[in-house]
Amino acid sequence: MSVTDQILKTANELQPLYAQSGEDLPDRPLWEHPEINRVIEAQRVLSDVLFPGKHNPEPDGFKSFFIQQLENAATILIQETQKALPFRWKGAADLHEKRTPITDLGQAAEKIVNQFIATMPSIRALLVEDVKAAYNGDPAALSYAEVKLAYPGLTAITSHRIAHELYKLDVPLIPRMMSESTHSLTGIDIHPGATIGTGFFIDHGTGVVIGETSHIGNHVKLYQGVTLGAKSFPLDEHGRPIKHIQRHPTVEDDVIIYSNSTILGGNTIIGKGTVVAGNVFVLKSTPPGSLVTRAEGGVVVRTRENPTEGAGI
Repeated sequence: MSVTDQILKTANELQPLYAQSGEDLPDRPLWEHPEINRVIEAQRVLSDVLFPGKHNPEPDGFKSFFIQQLENAATILIQETQKALPFRWKGAADLHEKRTPITDLGQAAEKIVNQFIATMPSIRALLVEDVKAAYNGDPAALSYAEVKLAYPGLTAITSHRIAHELYKLDVPLIPRMMSESTHSLTGIDIHPGATIGTGFFIDHGTGVVIGETSHIGNHVKLYQGVTLGAKSFPLDEHGRPIKHIQRHPTVEDDVIIYSNSTILGGNTIIGKGTVVAGNVFVLKSTPPGSLVTRAEGGVVVRTRENPTEGAGI
């Protein structure tokens, strides 16, 4: 058989493996979806607004720079959000929640992006506190500029704070595309649905995983390899995971979690001011002010009331 004949044969065999339906199916081609490169470009442009000078030279005028960058980002996001919105009702999650299709996608996309652009000052204010947290939390940080230019944890939280606002506006696909692009760059995996308070610091960062329904308070510090994950999740009558239920832990204010510790479960609460030592596997809640460590036979929680005696979990 010649190469030409083999190509024809292969093309004939491939054709039935691609669904021609407009529904969100596992064998549907990805022709009608947001373009990954444009989503990442919008993310980069927004990062320039939040940290001017990181990618572009100093502008002639600060205000005009903001206007130009926000216009560029808005143009991209309106176009890509318009492509993403049909996945609200075409997605597999529609098995659990019936969504009404939007008749005017362009108008809906413009409204969403307008709401998103309005959140940029609040994102900037949060990130300033994140920069301070990294500088104050790491003796190796010799300047704020070093944190802003070189710390992967700040790159990850910047991406997350952008993606999270789009997630809250119920934009499909785009927030996850942003977070996974940053995941591949930094090794830090933060689902855009996670709620994260002010003054957040991820030190080193590689291998950190923060699940969709995680709630993280203010002034929390994580080290590399920390996982905030799901212990289990219920399935529907089709055998698929039920969406939008609390599956991941709550970490209250002023908590430190050291490297390679795993905390699982939607009912698990790490109390305010707790320190979780490295390489600990936690499945139950801890009181405020605890020290959670490994010990022979399991995990031990020491509290302020019982600093020398611990309860196993």
